[in-house]
Amino acid sequence: MHIPLSLPETGFVRLPQILAVLPVCESSWWAGVKTGIYPRGVLHGRRRLWAVEEIRELLQRIHENGAGDV
Repeated sequence: MHIPLSLPETGFVRLPQILAVLPVCESSWWAGVKTGIYPRGVLHGRRRLWAVEEIRELLQRIHENGAGDV
């Protein structure tokens, strides 16, 4: 699978970076976090960040299972 180039190789990303590569709206993202579909991320100060590795795994699962079966 081709992972979009807008994600760094390692480190952490903020929600706008995730939404740029995952076709969901912000409210759907937070609903998915609440239900466990999407990773919770970690708080860094007042900001929530997500490990790039978690987002890449999520994109891989979506690609393998289809958009409806994350």
